[in-house]
Amino acid sequence: MRITIRYPLGADRMVLRTSLDWDRDVLPIQQGPEAAVFDVDFEGIILTFKPCLLRGHGFHWSRGTDYVVSQHDPDPEVWPFFFAEQQGRVSEVMHFERDGQRHAVRAYLPPGYDENSLRTFPVLYMQDGRNLFFPEEAFGGNEWQVDETMDRLDRMNAVRKVIVVGIAPIDRMKDYTLPGYAAYAAFVTGTIKPAIDRAYRTRRAAADTVVMGSSLGGVVSLFLAWQHPETFGGAACLSSTFGYQDDLFQRIASEPRRAIRIYLDSGWPRDNFDATNAMRDLLVRRGYQLGVDVLQFSFPDGLHSEGSWAGRVHVPFQFFFGRAWAASRS
Repeated sequence: MRITIRYPLGADRMVLRTSLDWDRDVLPIQQGPEAAVFDVDFEGIILTFKPCLLRGHGFHWSRGTDYVVSQHDPDPEVWPFFFAEQQGRVSEVMHFERDGQRHAVRAYLPPGYDENSLRTFPVLYMQDGRNLFFPEEAFGGNEWQVDETMDRLDRMNAVRKVIVVGIAPIDRMKDYTLPGYAAYAAFVTGTIKPAIDRAYRTRRAAADTVVMGSSLGGVVSLFLAWQHPETFGGAACLSSTFGYQDDLFQRIASEPRRAIRIYLDSGWPRDNFDATNAMRDLLVRRGYQLGVDVLQFSFPDGLHSEGSWAGRVHVPFQFFFGRAWAASRS
């Protein structure tokens, strides 16, 4: 198997240590200033390994959990880090002015972001940004724990690393419903996203840009992707109030099908369960395939609450950014 390690090496050297023999260096078959390439033969089902950096007289193991590949992984690439903290970080509040008022925005940057400067990242834009990262900012003190969940999925090697941008609305009802959500969408695509792309190492293609929200935030997320498929390649809609002060049913039924991926979920019995199922049925009728470009789950006794969304947000994270899902789309 060929494994590529991407890191700003400069004059440093890279070796691998593997589960075949944790005390033996595997030397690269090729190394340049930004990558080292290894060929590793193994007979088992999986191989566990860690990149190791040789800097001067120092020997540094990559931080975080071991990397694991199977016999059937297609030429894996990894972007390790060796000195940074093993948790991601959340930025200070950034402000973006619109109509004399300011949207508060924070960004989660994954572990190793600052150290391994070669890597670029998909971006997830999330609504109700005050509810995502800190209990002192969240509604009722209940946050989604987005940073902790992303860190945990990263330690599991379950998802690609992602930048998460949380956008707080100015007037939630106006920004997330008809007719105000058109102006909000134009502001997100025309002002906030370009600023994020300038500030951080983002992947800018629609296929690498997803929008997510719950309740009315789920409605505006689907609106953003439907209205701007050239910008957002996917929308995650949790417990969404479809049909309440929006025109999505009418538009999706009558307009050309968009090349986007959609995640839908709801709790049962009183969490916009029927509206979510109706949206699923419409999307399937329009040619979207369940399990391919639409994924839908119903959660027994799921509640319309921050705590319930925090408990299941890992599912859309894996649908859009999971390693297996990404490999199946490539």
